[in-house]
Amino acid sequence: HGCMAEEALTGTYFLTDINLTTDFTTAATNDSIDDTVNYARLHQIVEEEMAVRSAVIENVALRIYNAIKKTYPQIMTLSVRVAKQNPPMGGVVREAAATIAD
Repeated sequence: HGCMAEEALTGTYFLTDINLTTDFTTAATNDSIDDTVNYARLHQIVEEEMAVRSAVIENVALRIYNAIKKTYPQIMTLSVRVAKQNPPMGGVVREAAATIAD
């Protein structure tokens, strides 16, 4: 991801953070993955959306956010943060990040 041509050639590292709240009482009572948010599926959603190139990380964060909300409408609050590690900015910058949240 990135708006600079060299970013498409060299690639970079990203971190994604997902924070959510939901009522997991049924899953806790039934001890069933089918009654809660499946974290393996969340990881899959992130991988799928990260595979689609975007000029800005805000777009990636929004796509991840929308895909999670569509898959798990029972989520009450959701925050998705995408951070580009070592962005090419002509200086020492640890990361540049975008967060989409309720």
